Amino acid sequence: MEPAQPADRVPADRTPPDGQPPADLAASEPAATDPATPAAGEPALVADEPTPDPSAQPPVPADLAGGPDDVTGTGERPAPPPRAAAARTAKAERSPKAERSPKDMAISLLVLLIPIALLLAFYRGFLGGDQATTVDPAPAIEQARSANTFAVSEPQGLGSGWRTVSARYQTVEGGATLRIGYLTPEGRGVQLVQSSVPAERLLPAELTDQGQPQGQTELDGRTWQRYTARGNQQALVLLEPNRAVLVIGDARDNELRELAGALR
Repeated sequence: MEPAQPADRVPADRTPPDGQPPADLAASEPAATDPATPAAGEPALVADEPTPDPSAQPPVPADLAGGPDDVTGTGERPAPPPRAAAARTAKAERSPKAERSPKDMAISLLVLLIPIALLLAFYRGFLGGDQATTVDPAPAIEQARSANTFAVSEPQGLGSGWRTVSARYQTVEGGATLRIGYLTPEGRGVQLVQSSVPAERLLPAELTDQGQPQGQTELDGRTWQRYTARGNQQALVLLEPNRAVLVIGDARDNELRELAGALR
């Protein structure tokens, strides 16, 4: 048998009879007069949280701000883009340490010069690159003799160092001219000119206005007149009734005399 309980004690078992609300809730809940107050047994509505105002946030300290590149707002700079890293790599490759040394440049230049020297030696030694092209003056001499406009002389007994490089016979106004070009043993040019053109026209054309008489010289029994000519050239001139003979060029006087004395 349980002991007697005080009259104001709330019973431990608050389970209401079937169909009735609990006695403590019914006694404590006020009457629902506010439309927003949920009825008994319904979930309460939660009000939306207010959106924070960005202007109300405290400013970021200057020493923590990341500048214009700081997109995180944490004070840390983002990693540079790949293009900037590639530019720094290219700049490092162009640094003085990466440049070629003078020794390497000299070796490269030597490698280029050796084949050029070999080709030049082959051209000169085997192909005769330095030798002038020689011609046979016989056809031009025969043409001049066939024209029979003046007596034609031909050098005889010249040394092997003399080479004929040109020969031409042509008819010009007032006569005809046979012109034969030679290369002397010293590598200088000389022309042998035989013409029926009058001397007063021939000499100014061949010697130009620089031609001045320099005296006479005897060669094989004939008297030649020495002249200056264009530039550093000089000439030996033989004047005859029907022709004029000129030996003109930049060769030395002894070579001019050799050619003029060999005419037959």
